[in-house]
Amino acid sequence: MGSKNKLRRFRENETFSNVVQPSREEVLDDSLKLKGNWRKNFFKNNNPLILELGCGKGEYSVNLAKAYPELNFLGIDIKGARFWRGAKIALEENLQNVGFLRTQIELVDHIFGENEVDEIWITFPDPQIKYKRTKHRLTNEDFLQKYKKILKPDGVVHLKTDSEFMHGYTLGLLHGLGETIEYAHHDVYGSEGAPEAVTSIQTFYEKQYLEIGKKITYIRFKFR
Repeated sequence: MGSKNKLRRFRENETFSNVVQPSREEVLDDSLKLKGNWRKNFFKNNNPLILELGCGKGEYSVNLAKAYPELNFLGIDIKGARFWRGAKIALEENLQNVGFLRTQIELVDHIFGENEVDEIWITFPDPQIKYKRTKHRLTNEDFLQKYKKILKPDGVVHLKTDSEFMHGYTLGLLHGLGETIEYAHHDVYGSEGAPEAVTSIQTFYEKQYLEIGKKITYIRFKFR
């Protein structure tokens, strides 16, 4: 994408009513007024709040919002030029139950109140295979602690990925921590009993993976 296109999308995002772009300072000094009040002040309802971390173009968030109008969805990514597409589609189709947040995922525990979130989706994250990149892996122990803090006691985390490494790493970590694994499969399209939200919604890249025979893995878990 050219720099002119990126700038245009950044400018458009600033005008979108379904996009929130707080500064890092605003988040870290706890002056973000939406913290603890996302349902009431952003979605204007009291429906369950579901996050998609690393939402990319926003396809998954938008399609989940269409499939589950009784739930609120918030796609989170630091790359606003990417989720611009999802935000624009949501506005054009008048989807009131989906929004987008431009921020770094490591700040989630500063952006949401304790027990404010009902579910978290992590869809096709970078597995950060190199050892030096472990701190950026979205299911490392530090990130899991942040998710546990913002999730309700019975809150669920979904991990959907094409990376066998990420799948195995996360399963091993969850087992070691004694967390509750409700469902896990290394080939979600070749298994029985996979949740509909996992198999009925596919991103652009996921479709490409499937076309070349790549397996899609999935884990659903809760914290103790």
